[in-house]
Amino acid sequence: MMQTRLNDIGPGERKGDTLLRPSGSELLYRPVPLAGIALATLLLARLLAGTSPAPAVLLVLLPFVAVFVIMVFRSPSLGLFTALFWGFFGIGAIRYMSYYLGTVPQLGLAIDGLLVLTFLAFFLTNYRNADWKPAQNGLTVIVLGWLGYNILQIANPESHSAIAWFYAVRGVALYLAGYIILAFLVLKQKKHVDIFLMVWLGLSVISVLWGIRQNYIGLDPAEQQWLSTPKHRATHLLFGHLRVFSFYTDAGQFGAAMGHAGISAGILALGKGSMKKRIFFGSMSLLFIFGLFISGTRGALIIPVAGFMVYLVVNRNFRMVALGLAMMAVVYGFFQFTTIGQGNYSIARMRDAIRQGANTPSMQVRLNNQKKLASYLASKPFGGGVGSAGYWGQRFSPYTLLAQTPTDSWYVRIWAEEGIVGLYLFLAMMLYFFLEGGRRIMNLKDHVLKQKMLAVYSGVFGITVASYGNEIFGQMPTAIINYISMSFVFSASRWDKSENGEDQS
Repeated sequence: MMQTRLNDIGPGERKGDTLLRPSGSELLYRPVPLAGIALATLLLARLLAGTSPAPAVLLVLLPFVAVFVIMVFRSPSLGLFTALFWGFFGIGAIRYMSYYLGTVPQLGLAIDGLLVLTFLAFFLTNYRNADWKPAQNGLTVIVLGWLGYNILQIANPESHSAIAWFYAVRGVALYLAGYIILAFLVLKQKKHVDIFLMVWLGLSVISVLWGIRQNYIGLDPAEQQWLSTPKHRATHLLFGHLRVFSFYTDAGQFGAAMGHAGISAGILALGKGSMKKRIFFGSMSLLFIFGLFISGTRGALIIPVAGFMVYLVVNRNFRMVALGLAMMAVVYGFFQFTTIGQGNYSIARMRDAIRQGANTPSMQVRLNNQKKLASYLASKPFGGGVGSAGYWGQRFSPYTLLAQTPTDSWYVRIWAEEGIVGLYLFLAMMLYFFLEGGRRIMNLKDHVLKQKMLAVYSGVFGITVASYGNEIFGQMPTAIINYISMSFVFSASRWDKSENGEDQS
């Protein structure tokens, strides 16, 4: 039978006995999309009829947003890299908008919008022949299982607020599953790894330079206003010394991000390549480690240490494992048994943490909080409900025990909100990633690709270990860096089997 051209029929028409599937653009002719466009037009008209200046700003930005949406539909990977970019600068933008405009917009929702937009771009531009094969693997299954468990948490009888669940589930499960799967679908070429590393490490250089400016030149008015609040002043100005935070949520997140970028750049410097390239990555690594020190974040020290050790193990360089342990012993001895550099605040702070260990006052407070939570959760295997602890708990159910007890750890938060069942599920998911991901990396034949995968894999491992001390795993931009890295580790075996880096599955 002669094939009928698409333009010869209307959307969704039947030609003979065959119902032709409409393309993405043809879906706009259907009642629901048309009603959505009409509703959006009415809402825009209503906003412009108001007295607030925000609609006028929206109207000015609308053409740029339209151009960006078109570009994402042409190249969905742009949406994912834009989300990474926004993860770096979103918090800083809120500080400056709060200072100069006097408002605090919900810019965090941009991450949600970019996730939805990029999925739509992938689906509508490939409506008839969308290739889901890159996402058909064990990691996708287990992250969807984690998302499903979190969705079921809305029915947790211990939960006090469905609104808190809605806000909190995004950071703990939706972004994790959504961005990992999205990266499988739109970052399908080997060149995307290089683009990712360039964007991530390039933005990290800007971050550390911004932090150096804060440390040696001073804070600008917007940062001063942020630091002036009692909560931020108590945690970021210690004994007259500033804990540098750059444009991250806080100094702890900045220090962890620098440790993350530092170990990954350092591993790239150890790989094969020109001396110029190795010096380039080595210099970046040292710059990032310096940023870690000026953040005053003691717990982030474990990130490069744990990352380097897992790099040596997965790389099966057991001689270097012994050397690495010896180097760790030297560093430990430097802090534990000498007073060299004690006049430097950052060195003194790190030395104090190592010498006191679990006897520091802050650690004792954390241990006491965990004992309190253990007693409360003993009869609650599914926890107190997603969004019942931390910021969202304080906002929506402030008088509950979970809201009033600081978790101070990503794992303690999951335990408090999702119970021992949720904690075991999360740990099983990460254990699967590290075991299966490590096996895949060991089997790679392309040595250059293998070194890149070792770099991102080791960074994720360091963040996962350090998240015991702080809630850094789900914070932006670390979270989205982790999720893209995890997808790359599982995608690398496909690239390793093809000559041109295209997905051949």
